[in-house]
Amino acid sequence: MRDRKYSVLVREKLKRYPAVALLGPRQCGKTTLARELGGRYFDMEAEGDFLRLDAEWAELVGGRELLIIDEAQVRPEIFRRLRGVIDADRGRKGRFLLLGSVSPALARNVGESLAGRLGFVEMGPFALSEVGAAQMEDLWLYGGFPDGGILERLMFPEWQGDYLNALVSRDLPAWGLAAKPQQTLRLLGMLAALQGQPFNASQLGKGLGIDAKTVTAYVDFLEGAFLVRRLPAYFANLKKRLVKAPRVFIRDSGLLHRLLRVRERAELFAQPWVGHSWEGFLVEQTIAALNFGRNEAEAFYFRTSDGYEIDLVLQWGTRRWAVEMKMTSDPSVEDVRRLRKTAGLIGAERAVLLCRVAEPVAYDDVWVVHPAEWVRYLAAGRT
Repeated sequence: MRDRKYSVLVREKLKRYPAVALLGPRQCGKTTLARELGGRYFDMEAEGDFLRLDAEWAELVGGRELLIIDEAQVRPEIFRRLRGVIDADRGRKGRFLLLGSVSPALARNVGESLAGRLGFVEMGPFALSEVGAAQMEDLWLYGGFPDGGILERLMFPEWQGDYLNALVSRDLPAWGLAAKPQQTLRLLGMLAALQGQPFNASQLGKGLGIDAKTVTAYVDFLEGAFLVRRLPAYFANLKKRLVKAPRVFIRDSGLLHRLLRVRERAELFAQPWVGHSWEGFLVEQTIAALNFGRNEAEAFYFRTSDGYEIDLVLQWGTRRWAVEMKMTSDPSVEDVRRLRKTAGLIGAERAVLLCRVAEPVAYDDVWVVHPAEWVRYLAAGRT
C-alpha cells in the first residue's frame, strides 16, 4: 500500500485534539490508514466488535493506546460516552480516531456531543498529489479508489459497477437514504450526464417522477456520502446577469466513467462531455492539494449569462484566484486574454490556466501551468 498524504494530516490533528474524525467515501483507504497508526480497532458495523468495545470500555479508555472506531455514526450512543471520557481529562490528546462514510450523520452526533473536542480530516481516493504526473492520465480514466482504480486498473470498470451497486442496495439505505436502489442508481446516472453543468432539481425530478424537493434531499445525501460535489456559484456585484445554480460533479472520475459507460481512454476522448470530465477531475485534485498544503479555500465557479466563465474560483477571505481548465497542450493567446478579462471581473489577484504544457509560462498576471505542477505547488502550501 502506498503512503497517503492524509496520514500526516491525521497525525497532526491527533496531536492537537482528544479525538479526530476521518471522513470519506467507502473503500477510499480510511481503515488501512487508521490501522497503520496502531492502536485498537473496532468496526461498529460488526456486532461482535461493538459488544467487545462495550464490555471492555473502562479498560480501553483508561489505557494509552489509540482507540479506532470505524463507522462510528452507526452507534450514536458512542458519542455520549466519548464526551464523558474526554471531559474527564481534557488535556490528553490523540485518544480516539473515529472513521465515517456519511458526513451528515457523523456531523450531527458530533454537534450534539463532541463539539470543540474533535478535529476533522476529510479523506478522498488517491489524488494526483500522491501518485505523480506520470500517472495522471490513468488516474483520470480509472479514478483514485485503491482496489478498482489507480492501483488495480484491470478491475476497471467492473469494480466500480460492483461498488455502486453495493452502495445503492445496501449502504445508502442502511445509512438512511429513502430512495429505492434503482432510483438512486438512475439519479447517479443522470447526475453523471450533467457533469459540470448547473444543478436543476426540477429537471431531474421530472425524469425520476418525483418532486424537486425530494431530488434535492437525495442529492444532499449523496453529497454527504462523498459521491457528489455541488460547486456553488460565485456572486459578484456586476451589471452582468450571473448564473446562480451550483454546478454538479460526480467526485471520482472512475465512478463517473463507469456511470457513463466509458472503458478506455480512446472512448473517453470521443465523448462530447470529455471536457466536463476533465474539469471535474481537476476540481477534485485542486481541492485535495489545498488540503494537503493546510491551505483550504472556499471553492466556487463563476459564469455570466453572456458566456464569461471561470471554472474554479478559490477564495481566502478577501483574496481570490481564478482558475481555468483546458485539455489542450497548446493554449492560445485568446485563451489567456479571455481568462485575464474574466478574472478582472471578479477582482482576482491571480489567474491560472491549467493545461498540458510541458513547461509553465507566466504572462504577466496569468500563470499557464501543467496540472501536476499546479498540485505540487498547492500541496507545498505555496499560496
